[in-house]
Amino acid sequence: MKDANLDADLTRALALSRDLLAVAERGDVTAVANLDAERLRLLHSMRLKFTNMPADERLMLRKINELNDEAIGLLEHRKRRTEREMDMASTGRRAVAAYGSHA
Repeated sequence: MKDANLDADLTRALALSRDLLAVAERGDVTAVANLDAERLRLLHSMRLKFTNMPADERLMLRKINELNDEAIGLLEHRKRRTEREMDMASTGRRAVAAYGSHA
C-alpha cells in the first residue's frame, strides 16, 4: 500500500534537491547548507517508512541522490577554481614584491 505522506515527503525532498542544485550553481554555500539541512531532516523523518517502498518512490530517491551528487560536483569545482585563483593572486603578490624591490 502506498503511503501518501511518504510520497508527499519524497516530493518535497526532491524539490529541495532541485533548489539545492540551483543554489549550488550560483555558488551560495550558505543557502546550500540550509537547504541540505532541511532536506536531511525530512529524509531522516521518513527513514522508517523506507521498507517496502514502491518503485516510483525508489526512483524519486535515486533522483534525489543524482541531484545531490551533481550539486556536490559543482561545489567541488567552485572550490578548486577559488583555490586556483587564490594561488594565482598569491603568486602575483610575490612577483610584484620581488620585482618591486629591484626597480
